[in-house]
Amino acid sequence: MQYCTPVRLNHSERGLLRSARSRTGDESRGGRGGEDEDARRLTAVAPHPPSTPHPRRRRTFCLFFFFFFFFLTCRHHVVSLCRFCASPSPVISTASKYNLTFPALLPTTPPMEEDIDTRKINSSFLRDHNYATEADIISTVEFNATGELLATGDKGGRVVVFQREQESKNQPQRRGEYNVYSTFQSHEPEFDYLKSLEIEEKINKIRWLPQHNAAYFLLSTNDKTVKLWKISERDKRPEGYNLKDEDGRIRDPATITTLRVPVLRPMDLMVEATARRVYSNAHTYHINSISVNSDYETFMSTDDLRINLWNLEITNKSFNIVDIKPANMEELTEVITAAEFHPNQCNTFVYSSSKGSIRLCDMRASALCDNHSKFFEEPEDPSNRSFFSEIISSISDVKFSHNGRYLMTRDYLTVKVWDLNMESKPLETYQVHDYLRSKLCSLYENDCIFDKFECVWNGSDSVIMTGSYNNFFRMFDRNTKRDVTLEASRENSKPRAILKPRKVCLGGKRRKDEISVDSLDFSKKILHTAWHPSENIIAVAATNNLYIFQDKVN
Repeated sequence: MQYCTPVRLNHSERGLLRSARSRTGDESRGGRGGEDEDARRLTAVAPHPPSTPHPRRRRTFCLFFFFFFFFLTCRHHVVSLCRFCASPSPVISTASKYNLTFPALLPTTPPMEEDIDTRKINSSFLRDHNYATEADIISTVEFNATGELLATGDKGGRVVVFQREQESKNQPQRRGEYNVYSTFQSHEPEFDYLKSLEIEEKINKIRWLPQHNAAYFLLSTNDKTVKLWKISERDKRPEGYNLKDEDGRIRDPATITTLRVPVLRPMDLMVEATARRVYSNAHTYHINSISVNSDYETFMSTDDLRINLWNLEITNKSFNIVDIKPANMEELTEVITAAEFHPNQCNTFVYSSSKGSIRLCDMRASALCDNHSKFFEEPEDPSNRSFFSEIISSISDVKFSHNGRYLMTRDYLTVKVWDLNMESKPLETYQVHDYLRSKLCSLYENDCIFDKFECVWNGSDSVIMTGSYNNFFRMFDRNTKRDVTLEASRENSKPRAILKPRKVCLGGKRRKDEISVDSLDFSKKILHTAWHPSENIIAVAATNNLYIFQDKVN
């Protein structure tokens, strides 16, 4: 038998490989990506002969160790098992509901208490906080156009939709609370037999469509397939069929002597989620983003090398509008990381790359938009160039402002705001966690340097928000140039309390309310955030918990 071990790639090769695979399921159970045969050439292995002990000695040692360990711990395990079965475990939800308050713009943000009585979580979605699985981790958060609904997707392929409570004069403090409205399984794990590839069920993105009737529509996608879901309510059921009895069984026509007019009878409210369209078999690489056009007839789906344009009514055909795959995969230098349509101009869209550049394209100029209309990139200062420059410059998210005038991009360390009329440099640059610049080496070793953080505007485009580590999230006021660091955690979420700003100490003497940069927990990270389209209500996803913050209620 031949044994192989991975050869360590240099920083540019590893950065390219990780950026190409960051959206392709490195954490999936069945493999490390969905690239074709050319892309797999990025991985190299070399023979490595193992050194194994004598099999007889190893077997004797294992048997002795097993019996010795079993003799010492047998009774202890029996007693522990009985105690575990007798005591209940604390239970929280995949999308734990917190009602939190936060002052109008920035400085302090208060958390809202967890209301157990009003939590209406389906029992199949309940998870123990201490034993949450990877499938419970929230992977996307999105408000609808009115802000009345909030949808979350997780790595288990499930979508949980929250609905905002109606404002009550008797309980004004409940303004802004969100309760579970519907839960459904959007995607299931699949297997591509042609490529011997397992396709995981993780929900990568959710996008809402405008509401035109009583039903709601949303798009959800995993690595390969986009689905259109209809969410509707039903509080009446038909009765009085002529050919069927009350149990739904077909009646004998010979027994039918009179005709009845079916009637609608009231029933308990039931929320149904049905898949209306399935858009599949159009991407070789894994989908990292979807965006609905302002004409509300088309949407685009983006993978690492291509962007496809779909009509919402047509599922078996899509148009490729961007293709950056080179003829020889060894010449590949960058991949697409995110893409979004302009909020007002249906012919304009933008996409970002792993090299830190943004391209604005106009579909009126050409059917294939490989040639961009505008190119946004900040020139790198040679004095600041380091071993990790290529990796930290990769853009993880791009968002148009609501008025369509500005672009916001997020790389590993900064958030940048661009004016569409100025391509040479960003209009504003905000440092998210510059104190991590000295920790890039350790972040590279534990792969945290490849984390993809999202960013979001508030309703008036005056404040921007993005996530960080240790369950911190940052908010920047564009008008006053103030910024604040807040923490989303269960320990700090006291009823109706104001969230206190947190500060990170770089070194030296540390104050009581500060936290040392060496004490940050990099396993706790906020990658996904959302802001209500018109009010100061935000949703923050911290691993398997969802925190909702709102204005302080007087």
